[in-house]
Amino acid sequence: MAKRNQTIISEFLLLGLPIQPEHQNLFYALFLAMYVTTLLGNLLIMFLIRLDPHLHTPMYLFLSNLSFSDLCFSSVTMPKLLQNMKSHALSIPSAGCLAQMYFYLFFGVLESFLLVAMAYDRYVAICFPLRYAAIMSPRLCLSLLALSWVLTTAHATLHTLLTARLSFCADNVIPHFFCDTSTLLKLSCSDTRVNGLVILFIGGLILVIPFLLIVMSYARIVSSILKVPSARGIRKAFSTCGSHLSMVSLFYGTIIGLYLCPSTNNSTVKETVLAVMYTVVTPMLNPFIYSLRNRDMKRALGRVFWKKKISFSLKQ
Repeated sequence: MAKRNQTIISEFLLLGLPIQPEHQNLFYALFLAMYVTTLLGNLLIMFLIRLDPHLHTPMYLFLSNLSFSDLCFSSVTMPKLLQNMKSHALSIPSAGCLAQMYFYLFFGVLESFLLVAMAYDRYVAICFPLRYAAIMSPRLCLSLLALSWVLTTAHATLHTLLTARLSFCADNVIPHFFCDTSTLLKLSCSDTRVNGLVILFIGGLILVIPFLLIVMSYARIVSSILKVPSARGIRKAFSTCGSHLSMVSLFYGTIIGLYLCPSTNNSTVKETVLAVMYTVVTPMLNPFIYSLRNRDMKRALGRVFWKKKISFSLKQ
C-alpha cells in the first residue's frame, strides 16, 4: 500500500538563498560579479603558467590544476543559482541534480588532494633544497596528479551511485541553492543508513587524512627552520609557504565550520552562508592570494604583457 502511494520524483525544487525579494537584484549583481571574477582570475593564472617558461615547475603545475578545479567547482553551482535568482526557475531534473552533486563532490575533494600535493612540494623545497629537482621529478608530479584525479573520481562516483539508488516520495523541495548530498538523504523515503555510514567513514577519511598530511608537512618545515634559525630563512619560508597556507586556511576553515561545528540555532542559514563561502568566495580569493602575495606570478604577469606589448608594437 505504501508503495502505491509513493510518487516518482522527476525533478527537485531548489529554494536558493534566503534573500528578501527587494534585495534579489542587488545580490544577483554581487554574485554575478564574484563568478566573473572567479572565472577571469583562475583563467589568468592558468594562462600565465602556460605561457611563462619560468613557471613550468612542480608547484605551478599543481597550482594550474588547482585553478582549473576552482573554476569548475564554482561553475557547478553558480550558473544555476544565478538563473534561479533572475528567472525564479527553481526546478532541476533529478538527473541534473545527481550530476551537480557528482561534480560538486569531485572538484571539492580534488582541491583537497591538490593542496596536499602542494604542501609536499613546499616541504621538499625547504627541507631538501639540494635534492628538490631529483625528488620532485616530472614522473612523481604526474603520478600525484593522476592519483588525485583517480581517488576523486572513485569518491564522487561512489556517493552518486548510492544516492541514485534511493527513492524519493512526495517531498522534492531542497532548502539550499544546490543539490547537497545530506539534504537529498533527508528527502529520501528509502533506507539511508548505508549512505550515512559511507559519508561518515569515507568522507571523514577524505577530509581528515589530507588535512593531517598538510599539518605534518608544515610541522616538518617549522622543525627544519628552527634547527638553523635565521631571519633570512624565516622570510624565505614565509614567502614560499604564505600563499599556500592562506589557501589551506580558507579551504579547511569553512569545511570545519560547515561539517565539524554544527549549530542548532539557525542551522540552515549558517550552513547556507558557509556553503557560499566554500563554493563562491574561496575559489574567487585563491587567484588574488597567489597573484598579490607571489613574486613569481607578478614577474610572470609583467613578462607576458611586456612580450605582448613588444609584439603589438612590431606589428604596427
